[in-house]
Amino acid sequence: SPPLILSLLLFFSSSNILPFISYAEARHVPYAPHILSIVSKELFNSIFLHKDDSACPAKGFYTYSSFVQATKCFPRFGNTGDLATRKREVAAFLAQISHETTGGWATAPDGPYAWGLCFKEEVSPQSNYCDSTNKQWPCYPGESYKGRGPIQLSWNYNYGPAGRALGFDGLKNPEIVANNSVIAFKTALWFWMTEQKPKPSCPDVMVGRYRPPEADLEANRTAGFGLVTNIINGGLECGIPDDSRVNDRIGFYRRYAQLLDVDVGSNLDCANQKPF
Repeated sequence: SPPLILSLLLFFSSSNILPFISYAEARHVPYAPHILSIVSKELFNSIFLHKDDSACPAKGFYTYSSFVQATKCFPRFGNTGDLATRKREVAAFLAQISHETTGGWATAPDGPYAWGLCFKEEVSPQSNYCDSTNKQWPCYPGESYKGRGPIQLSWNYNYGPAGRALGFDGLKNPEIVANNSVIAFKTALWFWMTEQKPKPSCPDVMVGRYRPPEADLEANRTAGFGLVTNIINGGLECGIPDDSRVNDRIGFYRRYAQLLDVDVGSNLDCANQKPF
């Protein structure tokens, strides 16, 4: 029979009720059964058709097994609500990390949205992404906090808490995000799952738990895929009509939702939203 924690996971998962499970506990869960049922290895490879092409600098880095292993630490990921809601959250997450790591272009083979997970670190960063005013997460001399991993984790104030949550020193050893595939996926899931006030968490938006406060209502920050884009990079992309970066995110989302056989929902862009 399966160990107790897995039995409890299976019970709560089937009941759509999932208790809080700490990172330390989650490390010992052998797999995330709900993720396997939503994204099979075959589907994963269909989604990321070209990630292992020789043209992609991340060739061989982003494996299905690393993705599944990383989800063990986040048992709530893709595990809230009915099947359509769970699929929609997973599609939204995969779409966002695809845009962040895309190697696609307008006339690319199989279309621009078949080239997610092509890069594992930012090319030609314009700075070392060190916010020296942040004393809680001070930069380590000589380190760069440029974009790395599926979500392109950036800045010392993200590397520090991500490392603390996941068990590595994000300030002294940020390079591990581009050198360890499982940790790379974990940082993306950490960013996705973690609420950073005043922003809601991405899952809360995608599964219907988000209740906009007055400030969000006044800023037209309504629930949907567009609000997730606002959470991730709204300062640069939202409040702009027909922004090409936002449209790219939506293009990935539409393709993945179709592959997962689920509708995309409403409010796909953030053109009329004020950034956080």
